[in-house]
Amino acid sequence: MPDTAATSSFDETATARLARLEAELIEAQRAITELQERDSLKTQFLSNISHDLRTPLTAIITHAEILRDGILGDITAKQRESISIIITGGRQLLDMIAEILMHARDSSETLALVESEFSLHEVVTQVTTLNESLVAKKGLTLERYLSTELPPIRGDRDKIVHVLTNLLGNAFEFTPSGGRVWVNATMSPDDRSGMVLMEVGDTGRGIAPDHHELIFREFAQVDSSASRAHHGTGLGLTIARRFVELHGGKIWVESELGCGSRFYFTLPVSRS
Repeated sequence: MPDTAATSSFDETATARLARLEAELIEAQRAITELQERDSLKTQFLSNISHDLRTPLTAIITHAEILRDGILGDITAKQRESISIIITGGRQLLDMIAEILMHARDSSETLALVESEFSLHEVVTQVTTLNESLVAKKGLTLERYLSTELPPIRGDRDKIVHVLTNLLGNAFEFTPSGGRVWVNATMSPDDRSGMVLMEVGDTGRGIAPDHHELIFREFAQVDSSASRAHHGTGLGLTIARRFVELHGGKIWVESELGCGSRFYFTLPVSRS
């Protein structure tokens, strides 16, 4: 005959375990909901504070430009130099704010591509031309190697411009005077992939292999100390990766300390 007491004890134990698991599940769901709400509030806060900062900062830059251009009267060469530094610093802050706003918006909305067919030659020319004054100021050499056989790209032109601008901006910032920065575009070695391979390289200080993945994480900084030489939001490469992957491509870096960096990303060509 079955042991009724033993069976009853087993049922009670199983019931107690089930009740405990259900309680733990409810607590886990509550914690997840709370974290999601906090993340939503953080995103909204970033969006609000970035928007509020942009308005007065734009006014500061505008009035500084009025002073620099002598609209309110003549200024000395030293005064013009000081005002130019204010304008440059203000524009750098605006770029950081724009990245935070973009991250906040992309985190709360479903990203979509505004697709068109465009020439990669034109995009590279546009971005590099806009940076010619910076290249000259830092004493860098900027080179372009674009295959004459590149087909048109099918994708979101503005997002590709943003990716290329970010990668080149990093290359200019981390490459010392006298260094070299280049852009290279060829068809992917895998002919069946239908992808263009883009390379943005430099002869700067390089990135340690154990930091290759870290730099693509949001808000991450290789040097997070307050005294670091280079400042930023830590969002540029995160956004770049998101934009490239949205096109079905991938982005990665090959680098070692002291040997420069080479960032690669792939883009789909037009299927027409």
